[in-house]
Amino acid sequence: MGYYNTTPQNNQKNPLKRYMASSFGGVLAGALLVGTLVTGTDLGETESATAGVQSSELQSESAIVTTDVTETVDATADAVVGVSNLQAGNNPFAQTSTQEAGAGSGVIYKKQGDDAFIVTNHHVVEGAKEVVVTLANGEELEAEVLGSDVWTDLAVLKVPGAQIETVADFGDSSVLKSGEPVIAIGNPLGLQFSGSVTTGVISGTERAIPIDINKDGQEDWQSEVLQTDAAINPGNSGGALLNAQGQVIGINSMKIAQDAVEGIGLAIPINSAIPIISELEGEGEVSRPSLGVALLELEQVPAEIRNAELNLPSEVEDGIVVQSVQEGSSADKAGIEAKDTIIELNGQTVSSVLELRQYLYTEVEEGPVTVKAYRNGELKTFEVQLSEQI
Repeated sequence: MGYYNTTPQNNQKNPLKRYMASSFGGVLAGALLVGTLVTGTDLGETESATAGVQSSELQSESAIVTTDVTETVDATADAVVGVSNLQAGNNPFAQTSTQEAGAGSGVIYKKQGDDAFIVTNHHVVEGAKEVVVTLANGEELEAEVLGSDVWTDLAVLKVPGAQIETVADFGDSSVLKSGEPVIAIGNPLGLQFSGSVTTGVISGTERAIPIDINKDGQEDWQSEVLQTDAAINPGNSGGALLNAQGQVIGINSMKIAQDAVEGIGLAIPINSAIPIISELEGEGEVSRPSLGVALLELEQVPAEIRNAELNLPSEVEDGIVVQSVQEGSSADKAGIEAKDTIIELNGQTVSSVLELRQYLYTEVEEGPVTVKAYRNGELKTFEVQLSEQI
């Protein structure tokens, strides 16, 4: 199964060309036919023929169609903006030192004083030298990246708020149900399709999607997401997933990209995003607990080394091997050593680095954590006072 984040690279605008041609042969033939019809001596014939010509003319009538979706879009669409990632250019003949490396979307969620604040995805602004926000009216604003978090794929921007009037409201993603209608607003394929609207339903809640943060082929994190069949395409990243009341209940993030898969879009639940947004806005970063160790999963240790150096009981098949301990770290102070094999945190069995990280980052806030680990075949218990690490 493949996943891709929805930030396109090097978007190009393709102008549309239309060609029109006219031919008068059919019109002239029609005129001759009418001339023949109106030569009759009966006035009724003439009136009937003339009426027939008039009735053949097509007319259009204007009608304004209003639905719940159109009303929701009218009220909230201006809170969704374009976000352009500008990076250093490598063309010595270019007039500017930067070029657009990708574009995504963002949601204006607050105005305070002279500033407005926007949430988007980390991968939308990752590596940017400059970030430019494009409002719904086409105005461009230079943005400051207040903070960005790779683990949750969220980032917060600040822009001047003088031209901004519409601010999105956050909803409650914990009450969502499968089948509930939703609306996605964003900029698929870049700014040329800005403000695109797609509709669908919540296909599933509390989905866990494995993420490879450092691109080494190993799962580093499991992201909790909402699943929707509302179309989410490259460039929709950071845009809004709305409920029927127009409240933001998710930040669009990615889709499953596979030939046999259709209509599986993913969004970060807003209840999970709010504390991260708050911390990024206020602190510029997200602090998380750290053991201060380098880890390796037991299944990655060759059998000969496992038998010769770890001396584990035969029933121990899963665990996390400590490769090294940072001097002065929480683990070092607690007495944890290299080659210890961790199997539990606070009574919670952990069999992989992913499980350990997920538990530390989502279940543990502060204070000591009880670690159980094997050393030379003996099960030992350590009380580790966690430190903070970004």
